[in-house]
Amino acid sequence: MSSDSGSLAERLRWARERAFVGRREELAMFRDSLSGVAGAPAVLHVHGPGGVGKSTLLRRFADESRDAGRPVVEVNGRLIDPSPSGFRAEAAAVGAAPDTVLLVDAFEHCQGLEGWLRDRFLPALPDRALVVIAGREGPSPAWSADLAWSEALAVVLLSDLALADAERLLELRDVAPAVRDQVLAFAGGHPLALSLAAGVTAHREDTGWAPTPEVLTALLSQMVGEVPSAEHRLALEIAAHAMTTTEGLLRVVLGAERGAELFTWLRRLPVADWGRQGMFLHDLVSDAVDADLRWRDPQGYEEMHRRVGHHLLAQARTASPAEALVAIRELSYLKRYGPMGEYFQMRREGDYHEDVLRPADHDAVRRLIAEAEGPESAAIVGFWLERQPEAFWMYRDSATGEPVAFMTWLRLSEPRPDELAADPVLAQAWEHTLRTGPLRPGEHLLLARFLIHPPAYYEISPVLHLMQLRICADWIRSGALAWSFIISPFPEQWETLMEHLGHEQATALPWHNGHTYTLFACDWRVTPLSIWFDRTQPGALTETPTHPAGTGGPAAPLARVDFDAAVRDALRDWHRPDALASGPLCGTRMVTGQPGYAAEHAGAMLRDLLTDAVDALRADPRDAKLHRVVATTYFHRVPGQTVAAERLGLPYSTYRRHLQRGCQRVCDILWQRETVGLPIPAPHV
Repeated sequence: MSSDSGSLAERLRWARERAFVGRREELAMFRDSLSGVAGAPAVLHVHGPGGVGKSTLLRRFADESRDAGRPVVEVNGRLIDPSPSGFRAEAAAVGAAPDTVLLVDAFEHCQGLEGWLRDRFLPALPDRALVVIAGREGPSPAWSADLAWSEALAVVLLSDLALADAERLLELRDVAPAVRDQVLAFAGGHPLALSLAAGVTAHREDTGWAPTPEVLTALLSQMVGEVPSAEHRLALEIAAHAMTTTEGLLRVVLGAERGAELFTWLRRLPVADWGRQGMFLHDLVSDAVDADLRWRDPQGYEEMHRRVGHHLLAQARTASPAEALVAIRELSYLKRYGPMGEYFQMRREGDYHEDVLRPADHDAVRRLIAEAEGPESAAIVGFWLERQPEAFWMYRDSATGEPVAFMTWLRLSEPRPDELAADPVLAQAWEHTLRTGPLRPGEHLLLARFLIHPPAYYEISPVLHLMQLRICADWIRSGALAWSFIISPFPEQWETLMEHLGHEQATALPWHNGHTYTLFACDWRVTPLSIWFDRTQPGALTETPTHPAGTGGPAAPLARVDFDAAVRDALRDWHRPDALASGPLCGTRMVTGQPGYAAEHAGAMLRDLLTDAVDALRADPRDAKLHRVVATTYFHRVPGQTVAAERLGLPYSTYRRHLQRGCQRVCDILWQRETVGLPIPAPHV
């Protein structure tokens, strides 16, 4: 294709094709499937760590599919409601033509749909359809256990670029030959790291460039070029903070006259992508930019967060019923940092989905409540099934459709006498309402009466997360809401979350099963939504220390030599949680910048990072021997290095050489995580 082709789309296509390097085997496999070669797979499952080039490869697949005259449907798992109905809605056009190519990116954001996709959705597609699924996780063993899928599925582990391809990428990015060796030494074959480093070093002719701490901390901001103004920088920070960014969001936060200009600028960034809901930055980039602002200007961060949140709050209030939970997810996404992060961001979604109550579900509801709370609660549930069935929400296993949980979310204006007699918890809620703030004409209360998932009874879980989204949606979208109540048998565990959400302990009721059920209450008439949002989002932004306790201020960035020494000390202290928690690495960005960071968990987070970094040595088969040596020395409680060498069957000199190399590789992996936000490579299985 020539760059002189007519349309802008064609020019963009030519630019993508020119910039694409490597991936010859993956392209050959896809082209065989596209052209219908006998024995070619119908489904390709591409997986690999963040930044390795999965999205770039899918865009190339899309271009080649369109060149072949095939309709293309693209689904981004990051942007959909992670439920069967949400996926179907986004992929609705796949059935319009028998030869459609379906490309699913960022599947890790809806990984729980894997079983449903494998067993229900994909088998229903036309036989000429071609599907590519791309995500950070590989397929589950259930695919290979099914003989039919073992023949129709090809699994592609996307790894770093080969040296020649990495050099070609740097050449295309105008990195001078004299500088390429230093860039390659820093970034290896990782495509995103190469692109980021190339953005800093393009057109440089000197040979003195090196990834110093100062360069690395500024690397991402330099990648986007010279930021033209403070408004452009704020637009970048907004895009890093929000799940998706639209021109409308920028207009609200930055002014109507600049919204379109700044949105266009963001879309042109090499680290930006977009979908139906708006544009977004690569996960690694957004995490790094957002963490940098939180650390550099916490007051500015809070103000930006407040303005973004108020826009999303208004959006959630006015969204159509079909889009309501998507809008609530965007709002909830803002809570991913701070002490409440664990309540609002699930590591994995899609295994379960919300649905309405159906007549066939009544027996399952009765079984679930009897299992969780006993016959007395089952009698109350039976009453509400007859009196207010619309108050029940079902939560189903996405793979089988079977109900695994339910919520009873009562809406009442003035309870009838038989309702108060049948449900003592409602009676307590109503008495509290009459005593402290009676309902006015037209007002109502909401009572989360039962949140039942027996395997994780009132515990943080993906199912409870879905219930929480529904509760928040109705808080935000219900007109004339006076009071809301939430029940818990574990008030000590829930008190912090409830206080965060503006709910205070109101009543307590001992029950037949030995639990005492506490109601937490909020009077929304004295807590307007905007004030509630400012109090609850996303938690203690500036109160949570981003440095080890007792240091008296933010931890100074460690120089590389000090960082490496601290990593080696931490490996030696891996079995000593107290030593890890008080060490200098707990104040580094790789720990404090994690979603859900809290100072009391810093030691455990650091231990997980060390474990992941050591396990990452298995990502390269050439480093497998280093992994054995490091893991045996530090994780297996051997009494000394001589014993470790004997256990590994190695001469002591060989053992020491492998240990030094392995420790240095762990330091390198964590240093890249600390300074650039690069993911720790997944171990090779």
